[in-house]
Amino acid sequence: METKETFERVILVGTDHGEKGFDLDESMQELKELAHAAGAEVVGQLTQNLDKISSRIYIGSGKVEEIAQLALETEADAMIFNEELSGSQLRNLEELLEIKIIDRTNLILDIFALRATSMEGQLQVKLAQMKYRLPRIIGYSDYLSRTGGGIGTRGPGEQKLETDRRHVMREIRNVEKQLAAVSKNRETSRKQRTDANIPIVALIGYTNAGKSTIMNQIVDDEKQVFVKDMLFATLDTSLRKARFNTGGAFLLSDTVGFVSKLPTTLVNSFMSTLEEIKHADLILHVVDASNEHLDLQIDATMKVLNDLEVGEKKMLMVFNKIDRISMDALDSIHEKFEDKIFISALENHDISRLLDRIELLLGDKFKTLTFELPFENMNVLDYFMKKYEVFELEYTEKGAVFKASVNHEDAQRYTQFVKV
Repeated sequence: METKETFERVILVGTDHGEKGFDLDESMQELKELAHAAGAEVVGQLTQNLDKISSRIYIGSGKVEEIAQLALETEADAMIFNEELSGSQLRNLEELLEIKIIDRTNLILDIFALRATSMEGQLQVKLAQMKYRLPRIIGYSDYLSRTGGGIGTRGPGEQKLETDRRHVMREIRNVEKQLAAVSKNRETSRKQRTDANIPIVALIGYTNAGKSTIMNQIVDDEKQVFVKDMLFATLDTSLRKARFNTGGAFLLSDTVGFVSKLPTTLVNSFMSTLEEIKHADLILHVVDASNEHLDLQIDATMKVLNDLEVGEKKMLMVFNKIDRISMDALDSIHEKFEDKIFISALENHDISRLLDRIELLLGDKFKTLTFELPFENMNVLDYFMKKYEVFELEYTEKGAVFKASVNHEDAQRYTQFVKV
């Protein structure tokens, strides 16, 4: 007998402080999508314009009464606030409303806890959760020690986080040591990739922009990246080998999607993973061209990149989902940005164009060439096979013909063997 899946019924609460460039409707829509990604059913929504934040309950007292009434009418299980709340604000609101209170940061951490599959990803989420909960422990132990409480209480491996401050501090140090060991292995792998002289391309962008779809279309192997029309469908970083239309190889990295107000604890915990972007030869900034708030999404992504100090790296803006927009909208985007390409990730022709553009942009570092070597120069083939990936190797009466993506220094050094 099948059991019907149940969802927590939640009410969304948002505030507008008059911040320049902030769009409350867009932010609340994103919060709704985040709630959906966490497995919640949104049954109500309330917003408020705030001139001053209440240190006790964040919002105005009159709004609390309105929320309480809505909670009764909708039989809600929880409230999700579109802000990060302090421990005392969480406690006071929960006591007044007699319902579970979740803030935006805890919601995002909860989604990450659901999505993390690798050991590193789980450790990173656990570290972020503990750093979030540490300052909220005192006077709030009942809330933080819940088990089986649904959204806001989940963690990697469904392990309960103890609420004793000293214990949490020990756990933080322990997880940081484990992550340091994983990071060391990552550095070793990164050095091996560098020594292999294969260009690295990093896919970055706002969550749900289509990065994983692009990766699957380019890589086209059996190890497909999980794709779903949901925020943070992909969490763990994927690294796959891909090929240009000319046959040359490169590595393609798919990172976690960004979102506005991405918790600082989460960014810091995922720093070792995000640092993969630092070592990329090219960044593909994927944007959902059909999103009416794409400017804000681009700004949110660039903020994270600037925090990582990679905002000045060579970058190509990849405007995806152009099949969903009008020509007028396309022209508007075209005028705003310089290094760009417009594609639909579902069209093979567009993916082919993207591959050619990537190879062109990497041309100042790597170039795919065909070499023709006489038998007396087979030492050059040995050199290439040790340093690069050699492909389409054939032996003829005169010697060997092959292709390789080589750096400019070697392209110049062995130019006499390049087949025109």
